[in-house]
Amino acid sequence: MPGNGKKKAQVYQRREVPRDQHNVSRSVISEPAKKVLSRLNNAGYEAYLVGGGVRDILLGKRPKDFDIATNATPEEVHDLFRNSRLIGRRFRIVHVVFGREVIEVTTFRGNAAEADNDNTDDDRKTSEHGLLLRDNVYGNQEEDALRRDFTVNALYYCIRNFTVVDFANGIEDLRNQQLRLIGDPETRYREDPVRMLRAIRFAAKLGFDIEPETEAPIQALSQLLTHIPPARLFEEVLKLFSAGHGEATYNLLTRYNLLAPLFPETVRAIEAGESDELIRQALRNTDARIAQGKSVTPYFLFAAMLWPALQKEWRQRQDNGDPVQPALHGAIGKVIGRQVQATSIPKRFSGPMKEIWELQMRLPRRQGKRAFVTMSHPRFRAAYDFLLVREDCGEIEPGLGDWWTEFQRLDERGQERMLSELSNDAPKKRRRRKPVKRPAP
Repeated sequence: MPGNGKKKAQVYQRREVPRDQHNVSRSVISEPAKKVLSRLNNAGYEAYLVGGGVRDILLGKRPKDFDIATNATPEEVHDLFRNSRLIGRRFRIVHVVFGREVIEVTTFRGNAAEADNDNTDDDRKTSEHGLLLRDNVYGNQEEDALRRDFTVNALYYCIRNFTVVDFANGIEDLRNQQLRLIGDPETRYREDPVRMLRAIRFAAKLGFDIEPETEAPIQALSQLLTHIPPARLFEEVLKLFSAGHGEATYNLLTRYNLLAPLFPETVRAIEAGESDELIRQALRNTDARIAQGKSVTPYFLFAAMLWPALQKEWRQRQDNGDPVQPALHGAIGKVIGRQVQATSIPKRFSGPMKEIWELQMRLPRRQGKRAFVTMSHPRFRAAYDFLLVREDCGEIEPGLGDWWTEFQRLDERGQERMLSELSNDAPKKRRRRKPVKRPAP
């Protein structure tokens, strides 16, 4: 930055990178994406592969999905593809469906701030906090590029002449492995605070540094996230922690004060002395599962993220004289009630999350038929995995997890033997001797 304290203005200029200077190949692009690009081009429209798909190919990765930008309106795209559907109200887009693969097609977006600002026009509205509520202004390719969030996401691949079009020096930032916002960072964050979470997600996913001017306002503006609807933040949390880089994401959220708007009770509990090691261990396990192509359940993730808050509330209630079981149930209700004010948790996830927590009390109780009853519970497997995480992070003594691992492996005869051994190892209760009744003299 210059010594006079003024920010250096970003200079943007269209640049076409020819085929022999980049590694984007048609062979990496899915057949459905190529079909959509070709049909739009053959119909006389401009159409480009755009965003994360181009970025990931340039980085030598295989994209999970392909997005397309075009100068055709949503209605024109919809007319071209019978297998498409129009979605969205804030900004209409088209989903072209090929079996399980969905190609998202968006129309070039314009600069709404420069559009005619008629009070009767409902195309652009903002909330009292300055957040964009609706934005339906179409534009050209350059306007579309400069409206995108990060330079590395403002790259377009043309299937006709095999060039990569770069408006915002995105290829240079890719080479330097840095994440840079297009435009003034504070202005862009105030337009949509979720961009701060996207910065964290991409930095963790790509292993990039956040460029100094892009990171500078984040901590000061982090509380803007409290104005985002809880339902939207719930979806953002899933994106943050379900991409295979959960532990790195958690570290960055903590570093930039962005964890508190998402999990306020968890942060308060950690600041009060509760350990976050279970969260870290759960995220390590989640990252490993994703790397192996396994699924991750949102309720397990939220059960781990809220565990420090639950532990703190549960302990306080017991200190106040509540019995263990009622204290747990009361703590669960309180913690979830507070959390949904920050990020909503659909009931299909909050119910199983409660069961995982409650089963932590039942897993140690194995005598008699209890082990069979517990193992038949629909949430047993998730609760067992949660128990293993607690052992791995040192929260409880090891041993119980190994017992349940072996119990699941054996047939019924072996299980009965384990339960018998458990009964034999249990301390014997001393029988009270009945007083001898002496005959009256």
